Amino acid sequence: MIWTDLDIWIVITGALISMACAVPGVFLLLNKQSMMGDAISHAVLPGIAVAFLVSGSRNPLPMLVGAVLAGLLTGLLTEVIHQRGRVESGAALGVVFCSLFALGLVLIRLAADRVDLDPGCVLYGSLETSVVDTGPVPMITWMSGGILAANLLLAGLFYKELRIAAFDPALATASGIPARWIRHGLTVVTAVTTVIAFESVGSILVIAMLIVPGATALLLSHRLSHVLGLALVSAAFAAVAGHLSAITVVPSLAARWTGFSQMGAVSSAGMMAVFSGLTFFAMLAAAHLIKSRSRPQAAAPSL
Repeated sequence: MIWTDLDIWIVITGALISMACAVPGVFLLLNKQSMMGDAISHAVLPGIAVAFLVSGSRNPLPMLVGAVLAGLLTGLLTEVIHQRGRVESGAALGVVFCSLFALGLVLIRLAADRVDLDPGCVLYGSLETSVVDTGPVPMITWMSGGILAANLLLAGLFYKELRIAAFDPALATASGIPARWIRHGLTVVTAVTTVIAFESVGSILVIAMLIVPGATALLLSHRLSHVLGLALVSAAFAAVAGHLSAITVVPSLAARWTGFSQMGAVSSAGMMAVFSGLTFFAMLAAAHLIKSRSRPQAAAPSL
C-alpha cells in the first residue's frame, strides 16, 4: 500500500462530512424522522437542478438556496398530504420524495447539457476526485469542516430545545418551545448538510452517514450527550476504516477471487457506508450478547 497526501485528505474529508451528517441524523432518529433524512437527500435534487439552470454555474450559494427550498417543500407537501389526504405519514413521504427525486433526475439531465454537471457524481459522489485541489487544503475539506462546526454550534445553542422537542413534543409546545419550527429548522440543516455532502458521497450514500452512526450510538447509550459523542466517533471510524479497506483489503480479495493481480481501489465513499453498516451490526450483536449474559439464569428444578 502506497499512502499519499491524497489519501490523507480523503480520510479527513470523509471523516468530517460523516460527522457533519451524524449530528442532524441523531435528532432525526430521536424525532422518528429517519426516513425524512432519506427523503430530503433525494428530494433536494430538483432544487439543485433548478439552481443550475437559473444560475448557469455550480456556485455553492444557489445550490444551497435551491436545496433548502426543496427540503422545506418536501416537509410541507408531506404534512399537507398526510393531513388533508388522510394518507399514512410514511406513504405521504414516499409519494413526495419519489416524485421530487424523479423530477430532479430529469432536470439534472437537462442541466447537464448546459452546465458542466455529471449526474453520476450527484447521485454517487466522487470523494477521490473532490479532494484534488490546487490549494494546500482542498475546498471540499474546508466546506466539510465548516458544516460540521456549524452543526455542532447549532446543536449546542439549541440543545435544550432539540432534546425536549425530540422526547416530548407536547411538553415542548406547552413550555413555549415551537416544536414544529424546530422540526423545520432540522429540515433546513439536513438539506444544507446533504448538499455539502453531494460532491463527496452523493445523494444516495449520504443517507448512510445521516442515519447509521446515530443508530449505532443509540445501541450503546440513551443519554443524548453520549449518543452524540458516540455517533461522531462511529462516523469517524467508518471513514478511516472504509478508505483503508477500499485501497487494500477489497482489491486484495478481488484479485484473489478473480485471478487478476492488478486490481484498482474501489469507491472510498461506498466502503465508508459499508463500514457504517458493519459497525452497526457488530454493536447490535455485542448489545444482544451483553443483554443475554446479564439475564438471571433460571434455577434448575429440584426433585
